[in-house]
Amino acid sequence: MKITGFDTFDVRFPTSRQLDGSDAMNPNPDYSAAYLIVKTDAAGPDGDQLAGGVLAGYSYVFTIGRGNDIQLNAIRALEPLVAGLDLDSDLDLGGLSRRLIADSPLRWLGPERGVVHMAIGAVVNACWDLAARRAGLPLWRLLASLTPEQIADLVDFRYLADALTRDEAIGLLERGAEGKAERIKLLERDGFPAYTTTPGWLGYSDEQLAALCRAAVAAGFDQVKLKVGAKLEDDVRRIQIAREAVGDRVAIALDANQVWDVPTAISWMRALARFEPDWIEEPTSPDDILGTAVIRREISPVRVATGEHVANRIVFKQLLQAGAIDVMQIDACRVAGVNENLANLLLAAKFGVPVCPHAGGVGLCELVQHLAMFDYVALSGTTERRFIEWIDHLHEHFVNPAVVRDGRYVAPTAPGASTQMWSRSVAEYSFPDGAAWS
Repeated sequence: MKITGFDTFDVRFPTSRQLDGSDAMNPNPDYSAAYLIVKTDAAGPDGDQLAGGVLAGYSYVFTIGRGNDIQLNAIRALEPLVAGLDLDSDLDLGGLSRRLIADSPLRWLGPERGVVHMAIGAVVNACWDLAARRAGLPLWRLLASLTPEQIADLVDFRYLADALTRDEAIGLLERGAEGKAERIKLLERDGFPAYTTTPGWLGYSDEQLAALCRAAVAAGFDQVKLKVGAKLEDDVRRIQIAREAVGDRVAIALDANQVWDVPTAISWMRALARFEPDWIEEPTSPDDILGTAVIRREISPVRVATGEHVANRIVFKQLLQAGAIDVMQIDACRVAGVNENLANLLLAAKFGVPVCPHAGGVGLCELVQHLAMFDYVALSGTTERRFIEWIDHLHEHFVNPAVVRDGRYVAPTAPGASTQMWSRSVAEYSFPDGAAWS
């Protein structure tokens, strides 16, 4: 059985019409997916129309509309490196990830960051979806079934050895294996804690903010997140509205989406500190490691979170080494796929920093839940002060959508990475000719 090639689709959802997803950096985004199907010559169990009825792996890169076409071109540039691989003898997912990242012409365009790196992530994630489908397991269960040595074999430790060695990673995973079977049972029974960003989009009215905050409390969430950073007086008013709506028990996190420089972040957060936010997310450029460390020191005890735009494991390593973050926010589509996010999870475990994944985009809840659940059952062993972000829209476009019940993610049971979209959704929202755009 071999990989025969890629099918790609430019899928965009017109979320800008209701200002869903609006924040200080992105006032009117259209949540979009550069959607990839890695096809094989084996018969598929689901008969997916888009895949031509063959066994396939599904993935995507999340974007906010314009630029989706550029991302798809980068994904297609990787097809010659993957087409023809035998599923049994060639599809070593550790080796595949390293081979794609090391490809000299493509590496020149990075290295290990940006459009090409995210395209590699799409291919690697699709191959993991394919592997999990073949194994008949949800991705988190497949990862949790691997030995510490097998997990370590998936990770590229190049550039990490000053912070994390292979032997240290194996030691962390061996400790994480203690009690793993019991945690799997607890996860399947109780789910994984979630927080919601649904109320907090910057373009929503005060009335909409209050109503959605009350709905979040009724739905069982213990934390909500608000977008901030456009106008200080608006932030003060909106946080007060949210606090009145959620009461004292529910935490409020804030997200500036990188709009501030370092002095502005410090002064702005000192003004908002009286509201005791649980964290401030992306208070400045995610590349400004030293600046982020200064912000964290100056606004303590407010925690600093970042990660959704961190380009690779090396930047995460340096953020941790510099003591710049209190919360790591991995993103399933920003780095080079599952393998690099395993490195990020191991780095977080080494430095004792909780992981609260970013999931504010189409398909991000679906994919990143598997990584957080693996982290809980096989590595960190705890859900204390750990949440997966939840946004309550666009899940209906997925065959196996993420589900949140009583403020907690329900552990996926279907084989794969939860990344397959319905054929009808792809057709309707394909840009520019789908019915939603015509």
